[in-house]
Amino acid sequence: MLKKIIGIYLVLVAVLVGVHTVVEPLYHVSTEARPYSAAWDVLNVMMIVALVLGIVYGYLRKTAVDNDGGGVSREYLVANTLFYGFLFVSILFFWNWFNLHSPAFTAIEDEAVSLVWIIIDALLPLVTGAMGVHLARSGGD
Repeated sequence: MLKKIIGIYLVLVAVLVGVHTVVEPLYHVSTEARPYSAAWDVLNVMMIVALVLGIVYGYLRKTAVDNDGGGVSREYLVANTLFYGFLFVSILFFWNWFNLHSPAFTAIEDEAVSLVWIIIDALLPLVTGAMGVHLARSGGD
C-alpha cells in the first residue's frame, strides 16, 4: 500500500511540474525581482521529496534486477534508465537549487541557470511519472 501511495505522489508531482512548466508563461509576468512564479517555491519542495523517493525506489528496483542474474532484459534496461535518470536530474536540480539560494555563487549567468531549470522541468516529469506508474501498479507488493 505504501508503494501505491508513493506512486500516486510521484505521478501527481509529474503532472504538476509538467503542466506548470507549460502554463507558467501564460499567467506569470517575469520581473527582475521575481523571474519565476511563487508556485515554484512549493513545487521545488515537492520535487525534492519526489527525487529522494525516486532514487530510493529506483535503487531498490535496480538492485532487485541486478541480483536476479537474468542478464539484459527489458526490466533491466528500464530499472537502470530510471535509476540513473533520477541521479542525473537530482544532480542538476540540487546544483541549480543551491545556486538559486546562494547569491554569492556567480560562476554562471542567469540565462544558464534558467536553461538548466527548463531541462530539469522537462526531465523530472518523465522519470517521476514512469516510476510513479510502476509503483502504483505494484502497490500490493
